[in-house]
Amino acid sequence: MRGVGLLVVAAVLIVATVGLVRGRGSDSGGTARRSGSPAVVWAVGDAADGTGASRQLARMIRDRRVDRLLYLGDVYGSSEFGDGTRRAFEEHYDPAYGELARRTAPTPGNHEWPQRDGAYDDYWRTAGGRAAEHFYAFDLAGWEIVSLNSQGELSRGSRQERWLRSELTESGTCRIVFMHRPRFSAGRHGDQPDLQAVWDDLRGRALIALAGHDHNLQRLQPVDGITQFVAGAGGANHYELHDDERLAFGDARTTGALRLELRPGRVDYAFVDKRGRRLDRGSLTCRPLD
Repeated sequence: MRGVGLLVVAAVLIVATVGLVRGRGSDSGGTARRSGSPAVVWAVGDAADGTGASRQLARMIRDRRVDRLLYLGDVYGSSEFGDGTRRAFEEHYDPAYGELARRTAPTPGNHEWPQRDGAYDDYWRTAGGRAAEHFYAFDLAGWEIVSLNSQGELSRGSRQERWLRSELTESGTCRIVFMHRPRFSAGRHGDQPDLQAVWDDLRGRALIALAGHDHNLQRLQPVDGITQFVAGAGGANHYELHDDERLAFGDARTTGALRLELRPGRVDYAFVDKRGRRLDRGSLTCRPLD
């Protein structure tokens, strides 16, 4: 009977191992999930500025299910200690989102990139418990999630662009790419043409692109089969939206974040405000990766 019991234990361990998502790069934190299980992902940027609105949004997210938080960049300081500094992380970011650090996949914003060595990199090495990589990928609930550094070089032939192409060898569209700056936006900063090379790579290989940078909420009509979301209304002062026929949903007044529920072949999305109210919602389907 003892031998039978050992066989049962071994079988359970094998079953528990099969289908676990694989992590690469800096996704060493968080809870691995089976590829067939749904996962809840939140995406928010330009959020940690110490204001009451940003803290309320962070509490709303923390009080709900969070399998992974995608922080879309920009941590704000004050006139005393500046943006993107170690003190900005300690006094504004960590109190808001620190307890989710090991479930967070970050991307650097323009406000922290200049002092990344002593602030951004150090914070994610200590609080996040991961190497401070600036672009990486991981798998979750039947999707590949790719983080790009829009503050770095992304032109055709650059190291980062070549790495992206190597990540896209599997056909299918069940991919999400996130970075700080959006390729397309109806906001103050507008379209970012220097990101066109990676957008070309993603054509036919991804379903969703996420970004912050513009301090508002946007869902654009698909471009080349990719839906661009902007979730930069995390607390910092809001930026106006321009009339743009590509804009399927836009909100330039509300503090909020994007919620994604992932399962193989499908994603349910919703913009959610700081009180937990859904502002825009829908579903998209994708082709599984080979």
